[in-house]
Amino acid sequence: MAENEMPEIKVDADSMYREESFTDLKVGSIRRLTPVTRDGEDDNSRDIIFEGSASLMTPAGNLPLSFELEADTLSGAIDKFPDAVNAAAERAIEELKEMQRQQSQQIQVPGQGGYGGGGQEGGGRIQF
Repeated sequence: MAENEMPEIKVDADSMYREESFTDLKVGSIRRLTPVTRDGEDDNSRDIIFEGSASLMTPAGNLPLSFELEADTLSGAIDKFPDAVNAAAERAIEELKEMQRQQSQQIQVPGQGGYGGGGQEGGGRIQF
């Protein structure tokens, strides 16, 4: 592929879903993804997918959460929402803690970002 050539972007007509969104306007939302044929008719050969989303407020700001809800109906997805959002929040918090741990263990080297002058020539050092 030439440098300026864009890759071909093509929609997979055999993997289409109709998306519906449900929300309580307080805690979060649930998306129901219903499989459809290329003509827009329901495709009963594939399963409906439910996905939940919510936001976790942290000291650093809003953390969006997205998670699958293993259910066959909207009612089932609503019932599974609390446990699924809590599990997603716990995973996100653990990932943030791990990132902080890794960041704190990095060795700071003069001339690289975060030490002295942030990598600028002579930054932060006394010169004679």
